[in-house]
Formats: sequence, C-alpha cells, structure tokens
Amino acid sequence: MVLHPHELGAFGVSSRGLLLKPDREGLTRAAHLLRGGGVVAFPTDTVYGLGADASNEVAQKRIFVIKNRPVGMPLILMAAAESQLEGWVHVDHRAEQMIRQWWPGPLTVILHATGGRTLGVRIPQHEVALELLRASGPLMTTSANLHGKEPAMTADEASELGGLAAVVDGGPAPGGTPSTVLDLTGPEPHILREGAISARDLLGPPPPRAG
Repeated sequence: MVLHPHELGAFGVSSRGLLLKPDREGLTRAAHLLRGGGVVAFPTDTVYGLGADASNEVAQKRIFVIKNRPVGMPLILMAAAESQLEGWVHVDHRAEQMIRQWWPGPLTVILHATGGRTLGVRIPQHEVALELLRASGPLMTTSANLHGKEPAMTADEASELGGLAAVVDGGPAPGGTPSTVLDLTGPEPHILREGAISARDLLGPPPPRAG
C-alpha cells in the first residue's frame, strides 16, 4: 500500500516546515518538534535524512506519507551513541567489533531487535546530526526524498518535501552516497547494499576461486 500526499491531513501533516539553524536554539526546537510527533529533516554524513521519534508510530507513518513511500519498507534507527541502542537491538560480539571499527560512519548494521524482528541501526559521523540525536533521543530515519527520487543534499532540497515540521540547515551534506547496509543476523555477514564503505574495505577481499 502507498500513502499519497493528499492524505497528509489525516496524519496531522501540514505543508512547509520551519528552517532552523544548527545552533543550540535550533536543535532544541527541532528536538521539541520531534518529541511532539513531527518529522524533521537534517544533514548526515551521507545525505539529508528524515527523522521521527523512534517510540512514536504515528510520527513514523508521517515519514511514509511525506515520501510517498510504500508501507512496509523499513526505517533505520539512528542514534548518537551505542548506549541509545539499549532496549532496541541485541549487540553481540561480532556486531560490537563492527561498531567499534566503523562507527560513527556510513555503515548501517542489521541486528536482531528486542521485539523479535530485525532492525537497521547507525551512528552517523556528522556533528549536527549527532547533536540533534543527543537532544532528541534515537530517531527512525530514512533519506529525505520522494520515493524513487534522488536524496536531498541541501536544506533547500529537503524543504521541497511537504509535511515537514522543520528542516535543520547544516549546509550541504558532505557525501552523496548512501550508507553501506550490512546484515549481521545470519551465520555470516551479508552486504545488502554497498554504499559509502566498499565490500572489500568492510569484509576484506573475496576468497580465491576454487580450481
């Protein structure tokens, strides 16, 4: 099922959001809007993202409406520190090794969630994003764009999305490549999407071919 933009009102979503500076006042305001159920766009170390309170399912549904994104496609839990992942996912020894080597950075790790499913988690290497996450708590996130379109790289591009509570203007996003997605829920690590970190850098060269 796809939620269309004309359904914005049913989810309490208006048109243009506030443009906030990445200072203490702006980030405090953004965190307040997030805790109130709003969707906020903000810069990360890859592209601009959309964030909603990780504990607010209604707010997360607003992301799908804003992006015109098919319901069921997973969101990523973004945090400022590993301590914010407590209660959300199980971090085993293998995951701990990956986290310590690559976070903060453009690596999304799929782990077993405490609720029995799986969940992608990431700590970005971007000070504005980290400061926002420290103020707001962990957020469910995705890239700032209409589904199937290129992600926003600037606050102006992110502002073109209707229904945002605010956009934190942290300047252009430094990288145009999405995060690499690594699934650690199986017996062997499996790359679901090769992005800013190459498979070779992440897992080493492939084994030699037999014969």
